[in-house]
Amino acid sequence: MTKSTTEASEQAPSSQPEQGCCSIVELRQYTLHPGKRDTLIELFDREFVESQEALGIVVIGQFRDLENPNRFVWLRGFGDMTARAQALKAFYGGPIWKAHREAANATMIDSDNVLLLRPAHSVAGFLLGNHRPPPGSKRIPDALLVATIYYLNASAGDDFTDFFERSLGPVLVHANASILAYLVTETGANTFPALPVREGENVFVCFSGFRDHASYEDHVATLSCSQRWRGVSQDMTRRLKGIPEVLKLSPTARSRLRG
Repeated sequence: MTKSTTEASEQAPSSQPEQGCCSIVELRQYTLHPGKRDTLIELFDREFVESQEALGIVVIGQFRDLENPNRFVWLRGFGDMTARAQALKAFYGGPIWKAHREAANATMIDSDNVLLLRPAHSVAGFLLGNHRPPPGSKRIPDALLVATIYYLNASAGDDFTDFFERSLGPVLVHANASILAYLVTETGANTFPALPVREGENVFVCFSGFRDHASYEDHVATLSCSQRWRGVSQDMTRRLKGIPEVLKLSPTARSRLRG
């Protein structure tokens, strides 16, 4: 677990060796044709993991959205924006994508819902364990990843990161959330315009992990009874343009990030 707050006593210990990732992250949400999500996941987990990582892309995790059966969500990371451009050009111009792009694209209605992000600071990015289940793995983890997208007022800026570390994050951790990373909008130009990203966004995205769905429900119940949470929530609202977007994500059998 990455360092999430200044309250060290509220952090859970790491259970395995980890390595930092990545200075640029894409949060990709795909809208799929009904009934096609498992088709895409089987293809993705078989063909699009090692083939991207061979080019320097980090496939951080891939997920089923538990509240939308036609949504596939995944995360990939890069060393920097220049490396992103080079790696994406190599992958989408390479033999694996060319061999399977028609099958992949046939599952999709829309693949342009992409947030380009970076860690809020140097220790706010993902820490990934070295283990990924091998090709052919079928067991779906019980763990749950929750991505909360906070749409910020223009004036919020770095203030929201400070607010998160000082107030919001500690409350979430106290209610038994494991903060895995917190990222903000990457404001640099899209270095691979063949793949659109959402422009003009100002977001803060918190990724939290839970042992299972029941643990998440207990977390929500704890927050709902917390007077401290009510105060923090009111303070948070004035920094936001609207209600946060919450993605409840179940890792696929081969997802490296597993909640």
